[in-house]
Amino acid sequence: MRKLSMDELGRKTVEEFKAADKTPIVLVLDNIRSMHNVGSVFRTADAFLVQGIILCGYTPVPPHRDINKTALGATETVEWQYFDTTVSAVQELKAAGYRVMAIEQAVNSYMLNSFTPPADQPLALVFGNEVSGVDGEVMKLVDGCIEIPQLGMKHSLNISVSTGIVVWDIFVKLKKA
Repeated sequence: MRKLSMDELGRKTVEEFKAADKTPIVLVLDNIRSMHNVGSVFRTADAFLVQGIILCGYTPVPPHRDINKTALGATETVEWQYFDTTVSAVQELKAAGYRVMAIEQAVNSYMLNSFTPPADQPLALVFGNEVSGVDGEVMKLVDGCIEIPQLGMKHSLNISVSTGIVVWDIFVKLKKA
């Protein structure tokens, strides 16, 4: 085995990234506390050419040293915007034709492994606060919930881990469609 060199990886420049066709997913961060989690979500969004990120409420926004520490430049490639409330972000996304799904453990949630993303409609995924999850008022507005199957004692994952798992799964399913 030999590791690939940086040249062999075929990484996009910022300009190439911005011009590339994007995966029709928007990530919505609902009052995330940790700048490291925000930075990690930016890196995941960059890795899978996600359309964008919406930062809501008290979620930290770039530029910030602690976000950049984990984003490693992804704040320069991934489009992002800020909303005062997640409710207003979700309302705007729905008005723009997005199917909005919360990533949450809820009654009648779709297990991620059983969820089929819409092939003809962009998707917005709402990730909640590290302690309290997706806000109750936001839950009233979403089109449904996706739950990551978990078998251990904790039944919770860090938001950056959850984002990676969910985006990877949906990315793969969209590419197969």
